[in-house]
Amino acid sequence: MGTMEERPLSLLICFILLSSGCLSSPPPDLDGDGISDSEDLDDDGDGWNDDIELNCSTDPLDGDSFPEDEDWDLICSILDDDDDGDDWSDSEEEECSTDPKSEMSVPSDLDSDGLCDINDEDADGDGLPNLWEEERGFDPMDPEDYMSCHGESVYCMRSYDDFTFPETHNAYSSVEDGVLIGVNHYTGLQSQWDGGIRAFMVDSHHRSDDNTSAEDVRFCHGTGQFFHPCLFGEVDAFEWISLLGSLMDNSSGDVVTLLIENYVPAEHLEFLFLETGMYDRIYTHTLGESWPSLGDLVLSGTDLVVFWEQSQNDDFPWLHDFGVFSWTTDYAEDSQEEMSCTVYRGDGSQPVWHLNNWLSNAFGLPDPVRAGEVNDYDALLNRSIECWEIMDNRPTFVAVDYWEDGEITNVTITMNKMSHWSDEVPQRP
Repeated sequence: MGTMEERPLSLLICFILLSSGCLSSPPPDLDGDGISDSEDLDDDGDGWNDDIELNCSTDPLDGDSFPEDEDWDLICSILDDDDDGDDWSDSEEEECSTDPKSEMSVPSDLDSDGLCDINDEDADGDGLPNLWEEERGFDPMDPEDYMSCHGESVYCMRSYDDFTFPETHNAYSSVEDGVLIGVNHYTGLQSQWDGGIRAFMVDSHHRSDDNTSAEDVRFCHGTGQFFHPCLFGEVDAFEWISLLGSLMDNSSGDVVTLLIENYVPAEHLEFLFLETGMYDRIYTHTLGESWPSLGDLVLSGTDLVVFWEQSQNDDFPWLHDFGVFSWTTDYAEDSQEEMSCTVYRGDGSQPVWHLNNWLSNAFGLPDPVRAGEVNDYDALLNRSIECWEIMDNRPTFVAVDYWEDGEITNVTITMNKMSHWSDEVPQRP
């Protein structure tokens, strides 16, 4: 026990120590984690940093006051765009009528495109809008229940005049079909079809001056000044049209067009289409009305459109006068530089038109030597788009000779991916 003399000394020492801070009180540590509150990022030790709690409107100094976090992603619910962590934002879930607070309540998204079915105009992702499908008897919730037109479902909604068809000039006139003079192509209908051609120009005659019945209709070409046009090669029109019908029967959603330079009575053409079973699938258009969509033409069973180079005959309304229901550019120029986009036949007022794209040689015959030049992908595409711009109307048909030389079908594939001439040109097929 210290003496009385020692006590003042002890008190003095304690006083000095207290004054120097050596024996000061410990700093505040609300959660007792050994980190003073002034240095502690989480004063109340509830696992949420103080600044986050302030942003989340909870008390950073109260361990019983901490943010709500439904999905445990350390983002409080009032700041979390996806409270339940189901990869659908709260606003999306509200729009889709599901619970943004429950990971078990997830919007239905049949085609996995990020749009819930109730807000998705094409719920099954087949390229056809729900309403369009419903109106035509398709199931908008079944991606396997749809239709395709010219290889794409979206083309089914395109109107006939808002699509570009590859077309062969004098389609029947080929080496393969045994034509000897004035040949326009190397291969016949089957190859043209397989290559994507869906519009065909043909010339109808009787097979001779003495054989002029309806059964004698043939496809051939010539001046007829000195010799009968079929003398140097003919194709049986009945066989040719029958083959076309078979090809159409085995296709899916393709609309076909014929432009007939005709030299037989209309009754004989009618007989031709009746005999070959093609008559019932011919579409009849009313002048001045809008052209139907490709899909509706196919669904109605009228997937064949026929034009002819004669005046309109009211007794045969399905034979559309090409100069009234459509128009054409000039054709068979001497050089590529002479080709233009101006109206040659017709008045240019109709939305359906033929862009003729072939040259003649010095003898006035189809020119196989330069066909590859005018059918070249870049040359033909550039001309087609230029004419589209000038006329402010896409070519309905791009017609060529010797379709095998060049890329007529690839050109039209590219054009059909464009909705306007000013669109960026898609990558070459």
